Amino acid sequence: MLNFLTDPALHPARHGFFTREFGVSDGVYAGLNCGTGSLDDPKSVDVNRARVAQAAGLSADALLSLHQVHSADVVEVTEPSWPGDRPKADAMVTKNPAIGLGILTADCAPVLFSDPTARVVGAAHAGWKGALTGVTENTIDAMIRLGAKRENIRAAVGPCISQASYEVGPEFFETFMDENPDYTRFFINGEGDRMLFDLPSFVLHRLRTAGIDSASWVGKCTYSEPRKFYSYRRATHAGEPDYGRLISVIRL
Repeated sequence: MLNFLTDPALHPARHGFFTREFGVSDGVYAGLNCGTGSLDDPKSVDVNRARVAQAAGLSADALLSLHQVHSADVVEVTEPSWPGDRPKADAMVTKNPAIGLGILTADCAPVLFSDPTARVVGAAHAGWKGALTGVTENTIDAMIRLGAKRENIRAAVGPCISQASYEVGPEFFETFMDENPDYTRFFINGEGDRMLFDLPSFVLHRLRTAGIDSASWVGKCTYSEPRKFYSYRRATHAGEPDYGRLISVIRL
């Protein structure tokens, strides 16, 4: 049995923020690495993704993920397979119950969306850049184009790096100040000129400012729980050559 976290607000949509536990990858990828862009053995990644698809009640081909590029771009998905290469984008929406939307992360925030009345779901990859440039807002807008209503959309933010582990430099801070000086509240002082950035709170702020009243974070930090989660930053600090990717999935 695979381990995954859920948020009651997203029910009855089937969904899960999957941990790295109980996969077949080994080495630095040990566990449930679902990252097709990693340097892991592709056969292991395929087995891991097939296990996730089975847990979600899907065929392996119907668990779709993107070529994520830290953008604010959203794709509307209508068929349970890609006709060619994976699109370069960072969010997806669908009203097709045969499709599972899969977001890959390793410190960035996965965000799952559901409108249970209109039966529309969405999924977004919200790193700092995507969150700042509007990936969550664009996902909401795309859901509305499929018939969702803003007041009925619910969102959940999955495991991501927490403020205590997210040290940034002055240039990073200035980027946010240039956008909105009020964003200073998502930073606290670190050592020297370093600061600590609160990614989950920032993503929740963007969701609530966009009119999503039902939005919450599962409260799990990818950096601080190495047995459960992959972390790009932790792998970098450890001098590891690569890192695994977690998957978060939602479907009708």
